Amino acid sequence: CSTLPATVSWLQGPWAGAGRRLLAIRVDFWVPENRCVSPEQKYKDVESSLKIKEVDGLELVRKFSEDMETMLRRKVEAVQNLVEAAEEADLNHEFNESLVFDYYNSVLLNEKDSSGAYVELGAEFLLEANAHFSDLLVNTTLSSVQLPTNVYNKDPDILNGIYMSEALNAVFVENFQRDPTLTWQYFGSSTGFFRIYPGIKWTPDENGVITFDCRNRGWYIQAATSPKDIVIVVDTSGSMKGLRMTIAKHTVSTILDTLGENDFVNIIAYNDYIHYIEPCFKGILVQADRDNREHFKQLVDELMVKGVGVVDRALREAFQILQQFQEAGQGSLCNQAIMLITDGAVEDYEPVLEKYNWPDRKVRVFTYLIGREVSFADRLKWIACNNKGYYTQISTLADAQENVMEYLHVLSRPMVINHDHDITWTEAYIDILHPQAQSLALLTTVAMPVFSKKNETRSHGILLGVVGSDVALRELMKLAPRYKLGVHGYAFLNTNNGYILSHPDLRPLYREGKKLKPKPNYNSVDLSEVEWEDQAGMVSGAGREGGWLDTCVLCSACSLGVVLSRGHGEYILLGNTSVEEGLHDLLHPDLSLAGDWIYCITDIDPEHRKLSQLEAVVRFLTQEDPALECDPREIDRRTWLWEGPVDPPQRLPWPSVMPPALSAHSESEQVVDMAFLGTRAGLLRSSLFVGSEKVSDKFLTPADEDSMFTLDHFPLWYRQAAEHPPGSMVFNLRSAEGPGKPCPELHGQGIPPPPRDTRQPSRSRGPLPTGLHPHPGWVISFPGQQSTMPFKS
Repeated sequence: CSTLPATVSWLQGPWAGAGRRLLAIRVDFWVPENRCVSPEQKYKDVESSLKIKEVDGLELVRKFSEDMETMLRRKVEAVQNLVEAAEEADLNHEFNESLVFDYYNSVLLNEKDSSGAYVELGAEFLLEANAHFSDLLVNTTLSSVQLPTNVYNKDPDILNGIYMSEALNAVFVENFQRDPTLTWQYFGSSTGFFRIYPGIKWTPDENGVITFDCRNRGWYIQAATSPKDIVIVVDTSGSMKGLRMTIAKHTVSTILDTLGENDFVNIIAYNDYIHYIEPCFKGILVQADRDNREHFKQLVDELMVKGVGVVDRALREAFQILQQFQEAGQGSLCNQAIMLITDGAVEDYEPVLEKYNWPDRKVRVFTYLIGREVSFADRLKWIACNNKGYYTQISTLADAQENVMEYLHVLSRPMVINHDHDITWTEAYIDILHPQAQSLALLTTVAMPVFSKKNETRSHGILLGVVGSDVALRELMKLAPRYKLGVHGYAFLNTNNGYILSHPDLRPLYREGKKLKPKPNYNSVDLSEVEWEDQAGMVSGAGREGGWLDTCVLCSACSLGVVLSRGHGEYILLGNTSVEEGLHDLLHPDLSLAGDWIYCITDIDPEHRKLSQLEAVVRFLTQEDPALECDPREIDRRTWLWEGPVDPPQRLPWPSVMPPALSAHSESEQVVDMAFLGTRAGLLRSSLFVGSEKVSDKFLTPADEDSMFTLDHFPLWYRQAAEHPPGSMVFNLRSAEGPGKPCPELHGQGIPPPPRDTRQPSRSRGPLPTGLHPHPGWVISFPGQQSTMPFKS
């Protein structure tokens, strides 16, 4: 067998001596009388019935894209059902000022007072652990309602909205029954309440406060408005000193928090003269991604007050920026607005408005009066109302959040009036509200706005709220399985702005003590930032040739890219073995499948969710469950790797394919712990030569993730074996806890010289072409240390 892996370890003796012993075993292993002949002979036995097919990269990426689009369309359809139900419920609901209505308040669920009675709005609510929701306690028959601490839970607007949205319960359940892969579904109201399905109990923070407000979430903001160009104009004259300036800074930060990566922004401060708070951004608008927003916030905190405010110059500069960007076809090419933050306006600003914005009024002007003084209120109202904007007064820090959000409702009016139900996909983000539910996994959300369809309010453009549903990117990437891409191939997703949605090497978390926390810019990593030149790899000859292909997936959602590495996965083997012939091998107790890889679809039917992929494959092969969806050709392609398409009497038992050299060493010195065989298909087969309690480390267990087939990577030993040419051997040094004390471990990977048969590769039969990458196989584990030696067919 061209190359076999071995894992060798010793408790005693220097590493140099250990290396000599490993070399001796390698020599023993490859002498003619000891080398294993079964895999090589097996290939010769079956090569006439095998086909070697080149992988069509374009066809591969097209298939992945179609599968992802099918999955995402189901999520979109679920959200569309919620939009229709919510708008219909509002159309049939008459507002009742004196409405009395008890609902399931998620904070008060199952709470009792001192007498043992349920508290108001805290009735009994059945909660059960659900594996589909990461074993969270949920109610899959009802939704629950959450409100921020600063929203009164019995306000007439709140009660009417919650009563109206009760109609969504039936749609939530129906959506989940139709598509059991759905996760959270929800409706965020413009009045502040948040209805979530399945129903859950909400836990306040350590101070007993509920700070979550659905209207501040990215999915709500992006769905509620179209992309926009914003210029924030902030007064830094002497009259703004003290608390007023503190409130103004907080207002600017709150506005920045309402912007997303599809928006563009700049900030101008003015007093006796105007200046850009970031000089490098003079005269332009920049994308409002997380990095730029945080940079602006730092600069806003450094603003100082002095002089006299001259607002007309600042407004003129703001209008000129927006006009230039619009004419150049830059920015969002959609809404444009100026945010004026001041404690008063005394100059003659009307000529500026008349020159730059009238009569078309293409730029909306929103005015924010800072402080309790109202003497300038009429002037600021006039500016806002004559420029299709909105006026509000912010007297305290607590007022900023609620008042800033009003501009979103104004910008959404054209969408509401035209009933443009745009589908919005968010950037990747981490569910920090329920980290235990998703294990801090990356999500994306599909969201749509909900409008009032009542004739008497239709012309006013009333936004009722936003509905949405989460999609775990991990589940989406399972539709681009690694075994189809080869050992160094992978798939990745990008947003329409070039930010990475999903990538096998994207590491969004860092460890602080015992806790995992998201990195500051984890969801704004540009694709260009992850391209790097591997100079060290080029010097050592470890560079790999490859190419990539891409296509859009529901093109408004994201783009899919696939990387294929030349020489590792360019070809696949096709056999004519019936799937039934492979059942004998799949039932072996020492065989396992990559748990995260998709061989059969088990997430649609609730009865199949409890099945492992191996159990599902076996059920499919035995025709025990005809409803299971599996690919017979893919399963056939895997099964021949174990025993080959030969008659059962000719099958070789698993121990017989182990090299005689290993058995000899095992019997005489008892130095071998384990041997295993792994393939590109994610199949593992192993044998222990000692009791499991004597195995020297956690190799090939979930505790050692690097040694396992995962969703993102092939095992480390597999990747290392595939990177080295025949005749080489690589040693890895690591530490492992032995039975007594820590001991060094030596991992070696070797690829023996190629077989003597040098015939040219054939597409139909003959030796495997170089594109068929190594199938790392044997791992021979000696007490205390390990080495791995892969083989190529």
